[in-house]
Amino acid sequence: MLEIAIRHQRGNFLLDVDCSATTPGVVALFGRSGCGKTTLVNLLAGLLPAQQGRICVDGQVWLDTIAGINLPTEQRRVGYVFQESRLFPHYSVRGNLLYGAQRQPDAAAGAAQLDEIVDLLALAPLLKRRPASLSGGEKQRVALGRALLAQPRLLLLDEPLSSLDAARRDEVLPYLERLRDQLRIPMIFVSHQFDEVLRLATEVIVLDGGQRVAQGDLSTISRAPALRAIVGPQALGAVVDGWVQESETPGSGLTEIRVGNGTLRLQHRGAQSGQRVRVQLLARDLILATQEPHGLSVRNQLRGTVQSISADADSDLVEIDIGGATVVARITREATLELQLQTGLAVWVLVKSVSIQGHTYSRPTAPAN
Repeated sequence: MLEIAIRHQRGNFLLDVDCSATTPGVVALFGRSGCGKTTLVNLLAGLLPAQQGRICVDGQVWLDTIAGINLPTEQRRVGYVFQESRLFPHYSVRGNLLYGAQRQPDAAAGAAQLDEIVDLLALAPLLKRRPASLSGGEKQRVALGRALLAQPRLLLLDEPLSSLDAARRDEVLPYLERLRDQLRIPMIFVSHQFDEVLRLATEVIVLDGGQRVAQGDLSTISRAPALRAIVGPQALGAVVDGWVQESETPGSGLTEIRVGNGTLRLQHRGAQSGQRVRVQLLARDLILATQEPHGLSVRNQLRGTVQSISADADSDLVEIDIGGATVVARITREATLELQLQTGLAVWVLVKSVSIQGHTYSRPTAPAN
């Protein structure tokens, strides 16, 4: 477990957070700029002297202001990847990586681990180069490798993609996914971009004004009002987990993914049968029908049951249980009345394949029967 209870005043800003999360996994700290994400990460690392609170990582107490415990940064064994890579310019990539290995308790073991990390992050072609000759994405991969070679108890990623353009960000994200799926290191991932959180997080803590305003898995957080207040109504949607049933069916190039009691067909290159996939269905893209649709070009039709109907501005949000998973549709109030929607009503959810975003979440794992 990761346990955090921190109260810290900086000028007029008060950070007051009390939360816990299971480990290992990727805990995303999400919120607007200035909400306290980086301050909290620096307190976890011991880079800021905490005024009041307690931090415990997997049973080891790092901070307890009442008991007078405050481990220095080097004893906490954190790996920290900043917004900028902060590589040593006079070292080669190999030298930067070996510096990380020398920081762990057993330096010889760290050096032995070098090949594994180089392979994991595809760094072999870069080992002899200096940081000045690397792209932004390459620098961040080296920074990740250096942090991992220190064998951290906790890996802190403070908006590591914010300084990259879209192309370089897309280059680095798959490596972060690989770290999540292949290493059992607890990670704190800081971001104010929800699409990054969607791809990486196993749990999300939403911060606003120094306070924790929501926490949970992505399925829960994706429908939370606190998230909607930050990302805006257009980004509202449900995140659900599915499993690949058939990869790139002949003639269509679409992948069939089991979600709840139904099947979605979407473009998802490289998917393998049995692989777990995280799918985002935006509320604005869903269409509801109270009778089974026929003669439509929309092939994705999921049967479900209305769970709840709530007003949101000038429209209604309808949550539908599709068989162990929940999606949400945004429709007009006029449509709610005309369809006579109510809790418990059977409905069909229609969604276009081109509007679905799917991201591989883990190594191939078949769903339980």
